[in-house]
Amino acid sequence: MLLPPAVLRAIADGTVTLAFRRWERPRVRPGGRQRTAVGVLAFDAVEPVVRGEIGEDDARAAGFVDRDELLRFLDRRATGTIYRIRLRLGGPDPRVALRASIPDDEQLGEIRRRLARLDRTSRHGAWTTTVLRLIDTEPGVRAAELAARLGRETRAFKLDVRKLKELGLTESLPRGYRLSPRGRAVLDALSRDLSAR
Repeated sequence: MLLPPAVLRAIADGTVTLAFRRWERPRVRPGGRQRTAVGVLAFDAVEPVVRGEIGEDDARAAGFVDRDELLRFLDRRATGTIYRIRLRLGGPDPRVALRASIPDDEQLGEIRRRLARLDRTSRHGAWTTTVLRLIDTEPGVRAAELAARLGRETRAFKLDVRKLKELGLTESLPRGYRLSPRGRAVLDALSRDLSAR
């Protein structure tokens, strides 16, 4: 579920506790979680609601000035059911702590295996070490520019970088990426592997 940065910050400080969406079917579920820029959101309830039952308090709890503003937002879609989503900040993004952790030998072995699997299953060949090196030498460079240097399509390149981010190896900047401390340790280990061959 997409939420603007200002709303995410308001969820983080507890001033926004609801969201409303008009969907054909729910896109989040009770008990579900979603990683965001402010941490992990927890969805406590997802309930269909009749338009006439939405009140002023609901609108303010969802970050709107009043009910009319909320209804205008919902009416941008002509069809679908309106859902009231109770949400809160469920905790920090676990990838933040992962990025700072330096892997031990056992963890390095597991990361090497996962990177090798990503390379093996890729339609465009081995890419993980190349992309880690590129991000290391070009921190803060836009994804489109990095993709072009590799002769790749931007969207597919971003998906690959997201896979590295899931392993805690990279982090997004306002523009581009950089290696995390974990990513630096892994790239150093991969470089030692190559020079030992």
